[in-house]
Amino acid sequence: MSNAVPPLLAALVDDAAVFPPGSLPLPDAVPAHLGHRDRPWAAMIGPLLVPAADLPEIGAAVDVGVVGEPGAVERALETIPGHLTVRQVESPVAKRGEDPAPGIDQLAGLMRKKSDEPWSWYFEVPLAWGLMRALDQLAQLRAEGLPAAAKFRTGGLAAELFPTPVELAAVICACRDRELPFKLTAGLHHAVRHTDPDTGLVHHGFLNVLAATLAAVGGAEPAELAGILAGTDGHPLAATIRGALDQPRPLWVGFGSCSVDEPVTDLTNLGLLPREVRA
Repeated sequence: MSNAVPPLLAALVDDAAVFPPGSLPLPDAVPAHLGHRDRPWAAMIGPLLVPAADLPEIGAAVDVGVVGEPGAVERALETIPGHLTVRQVESPVAKRGEDPAPGIDQLAGLMRKKSDEPWSWYFEVPLAWGLMRALDQLAQLRAEGLPAAAKFRTGGLAAELFPTPVELAAVICACRDRELPFKLTAGLHHAVRHTDPDTGLVHHGFLNVLAATLAAVGGAEPAELAGILAGTDGHPLAATIRGALDQPRPLWVGFGSCSVDEPVTDLTNLGLLPREVRA
């Protein structure tokens, strides 16, 4: 691991460049990802996230996360190109308003079939009806020794797709209480909670999430976490994070972002990555 990246920030950002709103074409996303691997912040970057159907289109040796509906993922995993290294599988198990239980069972069946593979499996569960029962299912899979984790969306193209600080705080505590690792995606390009000037949508900050997760692991309850998640001043957040940089990140696996440069820039400006990281 590069000394420029402290343990708390290691593998924090998965490269989701090919997904909206970035939507970088795969022929451009692959060399860009490999370019990040040659930079001082490489240890902060996870695999390149790729739609399941696009795996055969990747010509270079690269670590990938396979993303898609359970059926598409199953087909893709039957013929993985030999030059690719799969690190994780991510799949939505239900749409908003649907019961997530059947989708969890379907993906869990595939996970059991592939249990000899060293992959992490992320079950994307809507922050809606059936959520707590779904988290119980995932916790049970982990109790069986299976590498299941949760995944939640924290943004999108409409305001209702952004959970409130209170809602996100409750989810973080629910995962903590079940000892269930979780991943986030959508809307987390910047470190601190802010309003997007183009859309007017209020985005969560990934540094807010990190500080809230540290507080949750320390025993804080949802009301305190909601206050941390609602904060818009990066300096007290950075001060909190700075005191924990030398420890591994607990509970929160990280997040997918269509931009790698934005998180690196924000962390550098807040003094959490050394200035020479941007050299």
